[in-house]
Amino acid sequence: MLFAAGFGTRMGALTADRPKPMIEVAGRPLIDHALDQAAAIRPRQIVINLHYRPEMIRTHLAGREKIAFADESDAILETGGGLRAALPQLGPGPVYTLNSDAVWTGTPALSQLASRWDASRMDALLLLLPAEKATGYRGTGDFVMDEDGRIVRAKGTPGYAYLGAQILSPKRISAISETVFSLNRLWDIAIAEGRAFGVVHDGGWCDVGRPEGIAEAEALLGKARNV
Repeated sequence: MLFAAGFGTRMGALTADRPKPMIEVAGRPLIDHALDQAAAIRPRQIVINLHYRPEMIRTHLAGREKIAFADESDAILETGGGLRAALPQLGPGPVYTLNSDAVWTGTPALSQLASRWDASRMDALLLLLPAEKATGYRGTGDFVMDEDGRIVRAKGTPGYAYLGAQILSPKRISAISETVFSLNRLWDIAIAEGRAFGVVHDGGWCDVGRPEGIAEAEALLGKARNV
């Protein structure tokens, strides 16, 4: 699942006439950068949720195979509610989820996750970077990780930033009664049961959630091309 449903507010004037996933970085919309990451694992189905100016994304992706849409025009469901609404289109079993407001260098994000996924002991596998290496990230870390890769909340301790890419088992999602909720709820369950793990990304990442992130992202991509 590719998360693309937002309110169109964080990027200010840049989203006056377009949704954030259609903002260009290095000459290409963010949604295309995200789809490049997804293409590496050859998914049988991609579901993209939509809210603000959804017709622009639909038009941009018209004709592409294996892409479906989850319409949240009436009300944004947040990440957890959005995933649950999309599950009938995604099918059973664990799913990849990916945010659409970032760029990446290095091994494709979802390929790294696929190489480490172990359903026998994991319900969540998150892609991470040390907080100080995550471009555009404003914090000291979301998680800390032990020598086995198991993660818990950082709670103010310096640690790893979550990069918006994961493999997640939705098997506990039916136990959540709310319609609108965050995937943090499923992470907390997995953490409590010792079934939440992390993988450290082998390349760079830049958040493009704010206007200044565009130049930072283009610098990151340019540096990778020149190596």
